[in-house]
Amino acid sequence: MKLRGGRFSADLEGLALRYSESLAVDRRMFAEDVWASQAHAVMLACAGLLRDKEARALLAGLKQVLEEYQAGKFNLREELEDVHMNVEARLNEIAGAAVGGRLHTARSRNNQVVTGARLYIRRRVIEVQQTLARLQRTLLSLAGEHLESAMPGYTHTQHAQPISLAFWATAQVSAFNRDQARLSQAWKRVNLDPSGACALAGTSLPVDRTVTQRLLGFDDIHEHSLDAVSARDFILEPLSCLAMLAATLSRLSEDLVIWSTYEFGIVEMADEWTTGSSIMPQKKNPCMAELTRARSGRIYGALMRLVTVTKGVPTGYNRDLQEDKEPLFTAFDDIEEMLAVTDGQLRTAKFNTPRMAELAGANLATATELANHLVSAHGVPFRRAHHIVGRLVAALLGLKGRRAQARRAVAELGKQGITISEAQMMRLLDPKAALLSYASTGSSSPTEVRRMIESLGEEVSRHEQTCHRRQAQIERARALTDTLVGRALAGEPVAEAFAGVASKR
Repeated sequence: MKLRGGRFSADLEGLALRYSESLAVDRRMFAEDVWASQAHAVMLACAGLLRDKEARALLAGLKQVLEEYQAGKFNLREELEDVHMNVEARLNEIAGAAVGGRLHTARSRNNQVVTGARLYIRRRVIEVQQTLARLQRTLLSLAGEHLESAMPGYTHTQHAQPISLAFWATAQVSAFNRDQARLSQAWKRVNLDPSGACALAGTSLPVDRTVTQRLLGFDDIHEHSLDAVSARDFILEPLSCLAMLAATLSRLSEDLVIWSTYEFGIVEMADEWTTGSSIMPQKKNPCMAELTRARSGRIYGALMRLVTVTKGVPTGYNRDLQEDKEPLFTAFDDIEEMLAVTDGQLRTAKFNTPRMAELAGANLATATELANHLVSAHGVPFRRAHHIVGRLVAALLGLKGRRAQARRAVAELGKQGITISEAQMMRLLDPKAALLSYASTGSSSPTEVRRMIESLGEEVSRHEQTCHRRQAQIERARALTDTLVGRALAGEPVAEAFAGVASKR
């Protein structure tokens, strides 16, 4: 079963074998490889390239191979280099080499590997989207509880304007919805069938590529055979989507890290999601958020690694491309954990709303609203209003208490002929009043945030429904293949069995 066949007079040197084997990575695709082989065997029978007796022997052998693997009884052998050859070797032991050797008719490992990878990746993309949707639901729930919980919004990490915790939470959901959309678009380009492309040029044998496409649940075939085995954008694109998702998670985590400091005091992370110090008994460290912030670097590194692998590879399959899957596969693992950990932290976090309100009103974050009032109520050009309020802020910063600030502001503005009552000035300096005054679309007013919670939630639902529909599509294809195999093993001619199940799809 070694691929060197009759061309070579010696086996690979031990180090060369260990250097080139890929089992540690592609063993993840074992079930997908068997499924693709079942579909290929059916296609060969439908094309008249296998007798029914041979096809049944292959299908029965593949069924046994999968059962052995699922039961933990399959011994993956390093000397066979990859998962594809391990499956074929065991199939030969079960069905005999004379029959097992026919399975590789009209296919190459070049198209086997991309078929298995696409089957695996499309499943993992859906899983990431579903995990992300759960995090989004947590954020929407948090937003619903804090529509009027005022807090400072920041630019340049300085107090900017008052916002609400709900406004912050919905901003995260909005950003995550773009991550959802990118992953959903990438899935479409992943879900194309390269089976039948063979090594690069197709085949002179009378194959029907639509048979495998239907049995494997692909939306269409990847038509161009050379492109089908050469392309790795179906790996790069999901990985780039994960990198952008990691950036969104990292920024959210940075907020949690900063807010949990004594100086901010906005949030306290639950004991279950924090760690202590080996020397300082008082410490409660937001290590999970810090790790999420750091692990984004793993995914950026994986993307750069894969871009580097693929940038100079000539058209056609090259062994460089053996290095294509591990960066994405580990990125899937990392991002799923990052999402789940972030969700766990937010579900259990305690937000200190009195402290948030204190900070929102502590540094004249309502100055913009005062300038806007001068524009709308007194006809002052905004640039002049900005200058007036800027000078006023310098005078108010040293005063303690909003009432003292209001009295001084009324007096200072009165010197410039601008009359505002003390009660009105108190409202203009009140961060919650500012919050309630916002009226523009997409602003932090409770009315707008409530509307956005609904609209963003509807968008999350659409992504969830798309995932559910695609998952059902995969499950139907898997059931279609299983049904066909069962009917063939019961004695029905394979071509007739395929026509029967395909007509019910």
